[in-house]
Amino acid sequence: MPHTLPRPGAPFPSITVPQLGGGTLALGQPQGGHDWQLVVVYRGKHCPLCTRYLSELQSIVEPLAELGIDVVAVSADAEDRAAHQVAEAGVTLPVGYGLAVDQMRDLGLYVSGPRHGVDVEGPFAEPGLFVVGSAGDLRMVDISNVPFMRPQLSALVGGLRFMRGRPEDVPANGTFA
Repeated sequence: MPHTLPRPGAPFPSITVPQLGGGTLALGQPQGGHDWQLVVVYRGKHCPLCTRYLSELQSIVEPLAELGIDVVAVSADAEDRAAHQVAEAGVTLPVGYGLAVDQMRDLGLYVSGPRHGVDVEGPFAEPGLFVVGSAGDLRMVDISNVPFMRPQLSALVGGLRFMRGRPEDVPANGTFA
């Protein structure tokens, strides 16, 4: 199946996953009075770079909340593996688990399979970051096929601060037809 990238400005796919601590997590649906959401897809417990990235992600939750943006993270890991990694990273933001391959594909993510010597349960998503606007539209997207090519989170906060501080609603970049 060919890899299809998500289109900025298009509706974010409807994806719900189980959430650590109970209940479900609806990706792309801002929570807690926020009107935008940052959705971060990470590889899972087998990835030490993801553990560090999750820790860094926790550090931007407050600055993004001040901008009206909530932050969620999700992986394909089972609940116990996700809970272990989240505890190791010291994360308290909402984290989903059990992302299915068809959901990964709906997000346009690269999917990798188990490899000899790598502690994974099955196929897993490579990294993706999505900023979803108040209308449920994809405002920003960053997809990688490796964990060491992700955006610097401090730069992301700066860019979102600039974007959210504009008086007009600027269309998503990359939508010129």
